[in-house]
Amino acid sequence: MSTLQSNTRRDFLKKISLTGGGLMLGFKWFSAHAEMPAILNAADPVVVPAFNSYLSIATDGTVNIFSPNPELGQNIMTSFAQIVAEELDADWTKVRVTQAPLDTQKYERQLTGGSGAIPHSWMRLRKAGASARYLLLNAAAQRWGVPATECTADSGFIIHKPSGKKFSYGELATDAAKIEMPKEVPLKDRKDFKLIGKPIRNIKNKDIATGKPIFGLDYQREGMVHAMVQRPPAFGTKIKSIDSEAVKKQPGIIDVVKFQQNVAIVGRSTWEIMKAKKLLKVEYEKDGNIESTKDHDALFTTLMDAPNATVQRKDGDVAAAFQSAAKIIKNEYQCPFLPHSPLEPMNFFAHVRPDGIELVGPTQTPQRAREAVSKLLGVPEDKITVDITRLGGGFGRRLKFDYVLEAAELSSIIKKPVKVIWSREDDMMGGSYRPAVRYRFEAALDASGNLTGYKLRGVGINAGNNTRQDNFPVGAIPNVLIETVDHVSPITTGAWRAPITNFLAFAEQTFLDEVAEAAGKDPVAFRLELLDKARKSPVGKITYDIERFDTVIRQVAEKAGWGKKPGVFQGFSVYFSHASYVGQVCEVAMKDGKPAVQKIYAVSDCGQVINMSGALQQVRGAVVDGYGHAMFGKLSFKEGKAEQNNFNTYRLIRMKEIPEVDASFVDNGKDPTGLGEPALPPTGGAVANAIYKATGKRLKRQPFLEEPLFAKMQKTEES
Repeated sequence: MSTLQSNTRRDFLKKISLTGGGLMLGFKWFSAHAEMPAILNAADPVVVPAFNSYLSIATDGTVNIFSPNPELGQNIMTSFAQIVAEELDADWTKVRVTQAPLDTQKYERQLTGGSGAIPHSWMRLRKAGASARYLLLNAAAQRWGVPATECTADSGFIIHKPSGKKFSYGELATDAAKIEMPKEVPLKDRKDFKLIGKPIRNIKNKDIATGKPIFGLDYQREGMVHAMVQRPPAFGTKIKSIDSEAVKKQPGIIDVVKFQQNVAIVGRSTWEIMKAKKLLKVEYEKDGNIESTKDHDALFTTLMDAPNATVQRKDGDVAAAFQSAAKIIKNEYQCPFLPHSPLEPMNFFAHVRPDGIELVGPTQTPQRAREAVSKLLGVPEDKITVDITRLGGGFGRRLKFDYVLEAAELSSIIKKPVKVIWSREDDMMGGSYRPAVRYRFEAALDASGNLTGYKLRGVGINAGNNTRQDNFPVGAIPNVLIETVDHVSPITTGAWRAPITNFLAFAEQTFLDEVAEAAGKDPVAFRLELLDKARKSPVGKITYDIERFDTVIRQVAEKAGWGKKPGVFQGFSVYFSHASYVGQVCEVAMKDGKPAVQKIYAVSDCGQVINMSGALQQVRGAVVDGYGHAMFGKLSFKEGKAEQNNFNTYRLIRMKEIPEVDASFVDNGKDPTGLGEPALPPTGGAVANAIYKATGKRLKRQPFLEEPLFAKMQKTEES
């Protein structure tokens, strides 16, 4: 065990403020079985048994848990605690949560990404709470000399119903530590839930609202220096020469350091460094391809007909289906690069010492960051500790660890603890964008309007497989061909909220609407018909649940009053991603000759909702994010350099442009699935389909604002 981990644990236990003992329950995140508890004693408050994570109950009744997954606004710390407290029957006012440091011996999947934290930890957390409740029940029963079956747990108390006697959890904590732990403990019936499914405020709301130093940018360490890094402004270039003499003469500047293709300015404060950085003179030269957006547009056109595509899926005889088709529908859709633009720019603290490395900051993947630092500096992983601060947004950007490597390498060079901070311009121009992609869809209809053939080709920039070849409507169509072509570019890309599906869903759902129209069918009825075909005569591999898909379609159509609102133009979309199902209906009204989005209905099937208020915010936020980026978001390149470098040139949705979002959930009692991302993919399609109903114009490229429909309106306004 590292010194830093020992100190973190000691600090945590001090927070518990035990006055005479207590229960510390260890539970395995790998098996979800509780291990033997340990008694905590005020004389020796740091008892460290061999277990993997903590659930503690102090003698004052305070319940403490470590939350292993990084918190970036998805409310995971509150939801994790809520699950434990539910099975524990704890008094919620006495629940406390502490962010755990990276510890691969104790935690599994200690990352935030892919909307997978709750699905992964759901049963583990329930069993942890239930195990503690079992110990407390039996401790009380032994004191009273009664069967444990006569005792119940409720809001931090164990109650003996026949006599009316009760003990608080704090009173029982030390005795509970002496009870033998069984291998299995009973879990609550869903009908008895008191906390799960209820709206509960974020457990860190007060800290956030009062400006407590909980984010990476807040982190300070005595003796720490600050640094900002000048990176090549154009992808495909490298440093030719550096003139830093003027920088070194500025107040507060400690050093100027070149490493890799970076130049770091080290100083006492970020403000002094930002001013000095303007005086840095770096000359760059070509180092590989230098690409522009116009190059990519031409490349997409060429690769869309390239003969060497990778076949991702092939069902039936596609050529025959199209040769015999009564009608063929064909269209292409394209999206630009997008930056992540989290409110908190990239930053990280590193202290490389002779005996090890300390890393502190906001990361979605602490384990991968540690592995990368270990490889870069040749330091064993067990000599590297990672403390995780709260993240001021991520959206996939902090799945990367380039900024962690910068801090670690710089600290190793200057022999000081350092915090590297990116400016907004650094953040927007520093890479790891959503890939630019173009899709071509083709559909074959027979004389009865049945969809008999389906082709999709995706061409992307560093996108790899840019399709989801097993998703709906695949499985309902007898003849299918799905292919991908990838262009490797020096422009770095990465996961962006709901990777691939964030644009694929728009393209797919608007195309299906066009196919439905060509078949003379209602868009909702058309999708239900396809699902019924998949139900009765499935073709090949199907990864989605037909009944859950069917349910969200019907529920959102009913909730929105599909087709029953005169003067309101409605667009439909539905998508399956991250194991969840979301159906949406967008409503558009014509105002002054322009389509205006008024309201978006979203019905989500994510299984059991843990925190209703958090879930509502996740869906509403994803819908706004999906609509805003489909409408406005664009990052373009000229000679390898991003043309947008701050929010004055990169368009985000504005408060006045946000429509009403009506979010609700399917109550089916199933185990929880993902929620941080699934509501984003269907939004663009719902909006585009509603705008088509209002204007008769189909939107095929994002951002919509640059489509001919809106460009024409803008020219009309200007004239």
